[in-house]
Amino acid sequence: MTADTARMEGEPMIRPSTTDHPLYDSVVEACRTVFDPEIPVNIYDLGLIYTIDINPESEVRVTMTLTAPGCPVAGDMPGWVAEAIEPLPGVKQVDVDLTWEPPWGMEMMSDEARLELGFM
Repeated sequence: MTADTARMEGEPMIRPSTTDHPLYDSVVEACRTVFDPEIPVNIYDLGLIYTIDINPESEVRVTMTLTAPGCPVAGDMPGWVAEAIEPLPGVKQVDVDLTWEPPWGMEMMSDEARLELGFM
C-alpha cells in the first residue's frame, strides 16, 4: 500500500504476503541479498520489506520502507530490490512500492538482525 492509497477501516497497516506462492521463498532470499549501505544487515531481516505479493501470473509487487525518509539511498533501494528479484526463474514482472506508513521501527527487525547489531 502506498502512502497515497486510502486505507479501509480495520484493514491492517501492512498487508500480508503471499507466502503460499511457489516463488515466495526465492523472492525472500533475493531480498536478503540487498543490504542497507549504512547497516550491515540485509533489508529483509531489518524489516524493511513489508509485503511480498505474488499474483497467479507470477508478477511480484513488493511494498517496502526505509529506516528514515532522509535515507541517502531512498531513490536507489527500490531499484536494487527489483534487480535482485527480476532474474529469478518464473518471475514475470516486479514492481517495488516505497511507503512510509507505518514508519519503520527497530521492533520490525528479525531476532537475527537484532543479534547482529548487538540489540539482544
